[in-house]
Amino acid sequence: MRGWWQEIAGLVLPADCAGCGLPRTELCERCRGLLGGAASVRRVRPVPEPPGLPPVCAVARYGDEVRAVLLAHKERGALGLARPLGGAVAAAVAGLGVAGAVLLVPVPSARRAVARRGHDATARMARAAAAALRGQGTPARAAALLRHRRLVADQSGLDAAGRQTNLSGAVEAAGSAAGLLAAVPVVLVDDLVTTGTSLSVAARAVTVAGGRVAGAAVVAGVDVH
Repeated sequence: MRGWWQEIAGLVLPADCAGCGLPRTELCERCRGLLGGAASVRRVRPVPEPPGLPPVCAVARYGDEVRAVLLAHKERGALGLARPLGGAVAAAVAGLGVAGAVLLVPVPSARRAVARRGHDATARMARAAAAALRGQGTPARAAALLRHRRLVADQSGLDAAGRQTNLSGAVEAAGSAAGLLAAVPVVLVDDLVTTGTSLSVAARAVTVAGGRVAGAAVVAGVDVH
């Protein structure tokens, strides 16, 4: 219900730019440009790199306006930002060089965090990215096929060691997911990468279920190389 009201409000109420605060525009052209495109895709490699981390591509550095846009979408329910963020993820997917059809699988968020926010920001972004890829002629679909098998804490306040402990053994594929995961290459989707722990744990869950992870696509990385 909360998500429905947020969508309607976004259509009728004036908004300021989620990145820089410019009045009466949800995302100004300058901040939209900071989300990058095909020319700005870079490989992200956290240091230290966690075992099992697949190749990761991002389109932006995490900071300032980009950080504000991601937080507005995730924490403040600015649902209209899903489309430009999805476009950024689609560019990162293309940067991985996966040939043919692709399955976008969002990294699962903690259930309590999703309930508090009123929507699953990563899943919404993955669906928008799949739509953008289809518009570019790439057969793509998004499916939330991973889940937490136990309660986990929100990762945002944890360091690398804490994140590893928090997620160790916590992610699995849904019971009916094996067929879909094994059908085409999987690209994991998240909003950003810091330590890489969430992506490496999600990649292991896909592999255990019989899927092949071709890489991961994120909007931003703390360090983009």
